[in-house]
Amino acid sequence: MQKSNILTLTPKAIERIRYLVNQSSSQDNILRVGIEKGGCAGLTYSMDYISEIKEGDEIVDQDDVRVVIDPKAILYLLGTEMDYVEDKFSSGFKFNNPNEVSACGCGESVEIVPVDTVTKVSTAS
Repeated sequence: MQKSNILTLTPKAIERIRYLVNQSSSQDNILRVGIEKGGCAGLTYSMDYISEIKEGDEIVDQDDVRVVIDPKAILYLLGTEMDYVEDKFSSGFKFNNPNEVSACGCGESVEIVPVDTVTKVSTAS
């Protein structure tokens, strides 16, 4: 378990996470962010409530809000900004990820190159 700033939160994301955690009636009141295989572009962002932090999890503490990052997602999420957006027809969390190389048309899945792969490609050029 390490404290980290792999992921930064916008003020709107902080406000929404704080609201959701405060509304949670269960002991699962920590937000955990990860990456899962799925969708037409290959990967999707995942978010779950958990009750305890596991060994190897990264912790992002920002403005009294705690988000836990699945260790398998760290290289995919480095440098990512998590925002909460609301428009006329929808609302939800949005990940502004510099490691994304493409996304599907519906916006539900993404292709992400892990940071160590990006570094190797950049230095090989």
